[in-house]
Amino acid sequence: MTDQHPPVQTEDELRKRKIRSFVRREGRLTKGQEKALAEQWPVMGLEFSGRLLDLDAVFGRSAPRVLEIGFGMGASLVEMARAAPEQDFIGIEVHTPGVGACLMAAAEAGLTNLRVMCHDAVEVFEQMLPEQSLDRVQLFFPDPWHKKRHHKRRIVQPAFVEMVRSRLRIGGEFHMATDWENYAEHMLEIMQAAPGYANAAPEGDYMPRPDYRPLTKFEQRGHRLGHGVWDLIFTRTA
Repeated sequence: MTDQHPPVQTEDELRKRKIRSFVRREGRLTKGQEKALAEQWPVMGLEFSGRLLDLDAVFGRSAPRVLEIGFGMGASLVEMARAAPEQDFIGIEVHTPGVGACLMAAAEAGLTNLRVMCHDAVEVFEQMLPEQSLDRVQLFFPDPWHKKRHHKRRIVQPAFVEMVRSRLRIGGEFHMATDWENYAEHMLEIMQAAPGYANAAPEGDYMPRPDYRPLTKFEQRGHRLGHGVWDLIFTRTA
């Protein structure tokens, strides 16, 4: 950990990189987010280094590890870390204001079991996460890329779920949630075909929302409007 802020890439650098499952929307930092980045990044921020992390050294202990990809503004991630102090949490988010908001909330909650990164999750998985180092990977409400021509940008693809599997311990879980039924069907199709996974749902499709996943204001509004949310949980078996 250093006292540097998360790096911001230029448009030229972004254009040269591979197809992304996200669009970088920097937005403006509030004063609170800016202050949190300055004060809390040295404590809770993890710089991208291209070297494998020693997670026991990062957290100063050995504990179950949960990693969330794309935590948005971090409210749910902070709530999960607060509710499970016996577990360690890592959040990855590409949008700096979201990282700032998460750090601000984590500091207010006095958390010591949360670390955050501001980088492309695929590169973090590829270069920084040891094999079988995670107990759960969470992917909640990723960009659905709802237009058919953009489906190739969806993050849940065969190569991605295999990479996630390799970083999960045997018995570890990959938990996805989406409010787009078409994306839920896409996720289910990809996961059912992926080797080394078993669907935790008794009916072989979707799960009720587990208690550990907080119900967001966005979801509550969706429920009132009759919108569905689909949770998928797959366990690493091999």
